[in-house]
Amino acid sequence: MRTRIKFCGLVRPGDVDDAVAIGADAIGFVFYPKSPRALVPEAAAVLRRRLPSFVSAVGLFVDASQEAVESTAAQVGLDVLQLHGDESAPVAGALGEGCGLPWWKAIRMRAETDLLSSALTFGAAECLVLDAFSEGYGGSGRTFDWSWIPAGLPARIVLSGGLDAGSVTEAIGRVRPFAVDVSSGIQGSDPRTKDRARMERFVAAVLAADADRS
Repeated sequence: MRTRIKFCGLVRPGDVDDAVAIGADAIGFVFYPKSPRALVPEAAAVLRRRLPSFVSAVGLFVDASQEAVESTAAQVGLDVLQLHGDESAPVAGALGEGCGLPWWKAIRMRAETDLLSSALTFGAAECLVLDAFSEGYGGSGRTFDWSWIPAGLPARIVLSGGLDAGSVTEAIGRVRPFAVDVSSGIQGSDPRTKDRARMERFVAAVLAADADRS
């Protein structure tokens, strides 16, 4: 099975165009005001119109209200919600139902995290996004210990947290995720830019990992 690729935190039209041309399956727009990559819905809607139908638009939210999520999803034309805060399973489900969209739940990984319990709690999630724990709700550029992920986890995994072209091949070989999610690993000169060469190397590394698995 091919590993899907999500590029997150894009804010510039040229970076979106590059990501599509290079082969990203999904583009993440951040609607968390404290993030250096945050977008307002109006700006994200302009970027979303640059995506072809075969590239998904993922909206990242952190403990946002039902009204804010539904309004943003409709205005931008999101395909998926990525819930990166402390949303409970009922809240997450209500957000997805209110928008009529699938949703992913981020799990901020620490040694004591019980992923089997999380997979059951958030059983309605389309995917679990496994990211390194940080006080700032993601985007730290740090990895976590992949051995914390139990074998046979009954959930689709989107692996995140400090991935780049140098680490993603090993990550795919060890974890075998459904998808990989990268932001800082393809960053340009500042958090609001992406580097085309780093994006190209990341995609090439994913393809190499998939070839090794086949």
